[in-house]
Amino acid sequence: MSLFDPLARAFAAGHAREIPDLLSDAHFAADGRATPAAVLVAITDVPSDPQVILTQRPRAMRDHPGQVAFPGGKIDPGEDAVTAALREAEEELALPRDAVRVIGTSDVYHTGTGFLVTPVVGVVPPGLPLVPSPQEVEAWFEAPLSVLLDPASWTSNEVFWRGANRRYLELEWQGFRIWGVTAAIIANLSRRISWEALSDAA
Repeated sequence: MSLFDPLARAFAAGHAREIPDLLSDAHFAADGRATPAAVLVAITDVPSDPQVILTQRPRAMRDHPGQVAFPGGKIDPGEDAVTAALREAEEELALPRDAVRVIGTSDVYHTGTGFLVTPVVGVVPPGLPLVPSPQEVEAWFEAPLSVLLDPASWTSNEVFWRGANRRYLELEWQGFRIWGVTAAIIANLSRRISWEALSDAA
C-alpha cells in the first residue's frame, strides 16, 4: 500500500476550504522585499509511520543560519515552485527529482526576511541514499509526520523582534530545534491536513 493516494485525498479535502488566520510574518517584512521561494515537504512512503525529511542549514549562511529547514530556496527565472523545490532538493541532498511524487502546493508563507515560500508536498520512497551538500546542508534528519501535524507537540513562545513581539512555535526532536519559518509552514499545513484525517483517508 502507498501513502500517496490517502495523502492526496486528505490534501485535496483540506485545501478545498478557506482557513482564516494562517500564520504569516508579512508584517515584519518592512523593506518591501518579496522574493519567491519554494521548499519540498518530502514525506516518506511508509503509511504506518511516514517521516518528513528536514535539513539543518550551515551556521555561516546569510539567511536563517543554523536553522532547521525543508530542502528549498529561491525560485529561479523560468521556474515554477514545483520545479524549484525539486531542483533545490536535488542540489542540497542529491534527492532525485524523479523519485518525488508531487501531491501539490500548499499555502504561501511570507517570512519576516521577505521571502514568499511555497511549500511543495510530495511522497518519496523510504531509505533514499541522501548525500548532503556541505555548502548548503550541515545535517539532515527525519521527523514523524504524526508528531509534526499534532498541535500538542509544539510549544508557543514570543520574542521581541523588529520592534514588535513575534510569536513562534518550537519543537525539539532528537537534538534538533524546529522553529521559525519551518515550524510555521508545518503549523499551516496541519490546518489543512490533520493526522486523523490522513488516517481516515487511508
